[in-house]
Amino acid sequence: MATPTRVDFTPETEELLRTLYKRNGPLMFHQSGGCCDGSSPMCYPAGEFRTGGADVMLQEIQVDGIAEPIRFWMSVEQFEYWKHTHLTIDVVPGRGGGFSLESTENKRFLTRSRMYSDDEWAQLKDAPVPTGLEVNA
Repeated sequence: MATPTRVDFTPETEELLRTLYKRNGPLMFHQSGGCCDGSSPMCYPAGEFRTGGADVMLQEIQVDGIAEPIRFWMSVEQFEYWKHTHLTIDVVPGRGGGFSLESTENKRFLTRSRMYSDDEWAQLKDAPVPTGLEVNA
């Protein structure tokens, strides 16, 4: 049985990411934990959002047509609340977060989540999730 993913992109999200990649180069995501843009998945040029010991990298996602995998990050504190959930990043019409790259496309990224099944959680519960200090070392 393959290890379950923590994050997936919908086909519509992948299409928008290819557009953003052509304009901005390598990309990254950080799941916002609130403040200005609520709890939104925020897309940045890779490395623009500084990650460190307070962030975990949930997954590197390879998208067809994009050379580099897209790293998906979340704060350690938020991950403690969300670690039991699988995230699917979707895109919907409307104005997104002002700091996220899709805001100029009149679209916004949206996180859809579901609880892991017992079998999925059994495989993931002890799997390491690296911090920014470990990934960026």
